[in-house]
Amino acid sequence: MTGEPVDIQLMLRCTIVKLAVPTLFQASIRPECLMTVTPDFLRQLASAAAAQTLPRFRQPHNITNKLEGGFDPVTEGDREAERAIRALIDANFSDHGILGEEFGAKNLPNRHCWVIDPIDGTRAFISGLPLWGTLVGLLEDGDAIAGMMSQPFTGELFYATDGTAHYEGPGGPKTLTTRDTIDLADATLCTTTPVLFPDGERESYDRVENAVRLTRYGTDCYAYCMLAAGQVDLVIETGLQPYDIVALVPIIEAAGGVITTRDGGPAESGGFIVAAATAELHAAAIEMLNG
Repeated sequence: MTGEPVDIQLMLRCTIVKLAVPTLFQASIRPECLMTVTPDFLRQLASAAAAQTLPRFRQPHNITNKLEGGFDPVTEGDREAERAIRALIDANFSDHGILGEEFGAKNLPNRHCWVIDPIDGTRAFISGLPLWGTLVGLLEDGDAIAGMMSQPFTGELFYATDGTAHYEGPGGPKTLTTRDTIDLADATLCTTTPVLFPDGERESYDRVENAVRLTRYGTDCYAYCMLAAGQVDLVIETGLQPYDIVALVPIIEAAGGVITTRDGGPAESGGFIVAAATAELHAAAIEMLNG
């Protein structure tokens, strides 16, 4: 899920209210200013992105590597999907800010900021594996208040708005709810790959992996949606950028889960992220990571 670095200070200017006075902000400001994002608009974003990504999936790719000394691929599908998403946002919310993985920042800092990862899991995308998705989230005064993950190949849409989390796809629409796992020994854990944890973090991560019942790799954004859907219990990732996580925060929280950084801070700016199905499981994972 990692991508090219963005200006984190720019993101912090968007989140300064939440970070500086979280109690005041959450108690008195947020309920008065929470804007509404309709499910229909999220579906429009998903459809516009799918028109660019789906015809290119499992087709030959012209791949550009963004990472000197490593491999961080970007494809025409990434770029064209982000263009389509930006065009829709501009047409409907011209005064809002945008932060996208491929084309950077526009109209920031801003009280409202749309955060876009057109193809989260590009490595899976270019490998023909349907474990990628389009992420679009909305920050209001630094809080992620709405978000969606679209997987057009499987025909699935996971989204949250107005404090509820929903699924649309095979099997029919559902309200998303995390399961009630509280013990690490009973938990299923997902991470993209342990290789992404640097030496100082790998030992901590390994302690948690060794404590859980089952671990799965390579799931990128799909893991967070499976957590919200009650299929897995814990997701731990490191090195995330805002566009990797903002869209997923409201989905997990609205489904009943907990998502923060390793030190318990807001997840919106990325970094070392811990998402769990319950507060008890989250606390146990944090304690073991920091122990």
